[in-house]
Amino acid sequence: MSNKDERYDKLDNTANLFPMIVSESMSNVYRVSVTLKYDIVPDILQKALDKVLPYFDVFNSKMTEGLFWYYFETNHNMPPKVTEEDTYPCRYINPHLNRDYQFRVTYYKNRINLEVFHAVTDGNGALAFLKEITYQYLRDRYPELKETNHDILSPETSLDREDSYVKNYKRSKKKKYKKEKAFIIEGEKLPETEMGIIHGYIPVKEIKEVSKKYGVTINQYLIGTFAWAVYKECMKSQPGKKPFSACVPVNLRPYFDSGTLKNFFAIVSATFRPVKDSYTFKEVLDEVAESLRKQITRENLEDIISYNVSNEENKWLRAVPLFIKSFVMKRIYLASAKANTTTVTNLGIIKVAPGYEDYIEKFTAVLSMSPGQNIKATVFSYNDTLVFTFSSAILETHVQRAFFRHMVEDGINVTVESNGAYYE
Repeated sequence: MSNKDERYDKLDNTANLFPMIVSESMSNVYRVSVTLKYDIVPDILQKALDKVLPYFDVFNSKMTEGLFWYYFETNHNMPPKVTEEDTYPCRYINPHLNRDYQFRVTYYKNRINLEVFHAVTDGNGALAFLKEITYQYLRDRYPELKETNHDILSPETSLDREDSYVKNYKRSKKKKYKKEKAFIIEGEKLPETEMGIIHGYIPVKEIKEVSKKYGVTINQYLIGTFAWAVYKECMKSQPGKKPFSACVPVNLRPYFDSGTLKNFFAIVSATFRPVKDSYTFKEVLDEVAESLRKQITRENLEDIISYNVSNEENKWLRAVPLFIKSFVMKRIYLASAKANTTTVTNLGIIKVAPGYEDYIEKFTAVLSMSPGQNIKATVFSYNDTLVFTFSSAILETHVQRAFFRHMVEDGINVTVESNGAYYE
């Protein structure tokens, strides 16, 4: 295999939007991180990235502006330089200062961070890349691992570059994403270059038992608790015209038997509408859970795929020059950006290849901010611990405190840590 072969690749259906709306203040960059048991050796991490990158065409690319669409082509530059983390997470990636790559790798003490521009792939694709970098680093750092593990990718890792949106496209007249304005969480803004991060570490066994007691899934319980915290702290337990609406990305790979490394997710909305004078936690939770149950079905997900791809396949849209598409799409995006209160993305249960568990402590993820969404959240489960991470553009932490406080009231033991943004 050689990374000298020229390769040109269309952006997938979801990815087309991101380069049209990206800016310094709206980076569309997210982070996945792995924390090891011991401090990182930078030179070894750089060598690991250098070895692994050529296998991953999706990452080993640069983005080029065409007449009608952006596209990826092979990046023949040296891999990006691994650096020690010295800024807040999810800052804009300037490809011209990053050897034309759309990702960065940094480290802090014993943590490896992979930050990715969303046009490249979604969180599941990024996680596959991060795990392979980590495995290679550990093999190079600890010779005893090389006795049972070789310098090849683990069998679980797919290098598939299929556009699974197009593959699963079926013509449909149904339309999605007609949204009303959602309730916005307001507060004193942190400086634009900063971001507040709060991690909550939750025993999987305990949250599973509590979710079962309420008759909901873990993800429904988490989003329902988030809605409850917003209802109590921001809506002040009062009726209102604007609903709480959480944008919930759904990984489509298991629904459509896909192993693609490109983006392959659909967006559904978890909603709660406060129309009466008071609600119990159970009432809020049930409304959120039911809204998710109705939407996360194969049939509905197929309709979402079909609607999205049909827009891209429109012959009139295809013929519009890119600069006009970008102008129009950015304004459409900004006009509809306040249709959600927040985003909650659950990257599921993380498993690592045999032999590496003793060296890996945990995984975390962080989302960047977007217009109207001042607090977002991610979820990871690794071993016996679920990590719920809030990223925030505002100084107040009332919602986060109410979220974890309710879990404690439900009998769940929660350990919380945060970064320095709230104390400077």
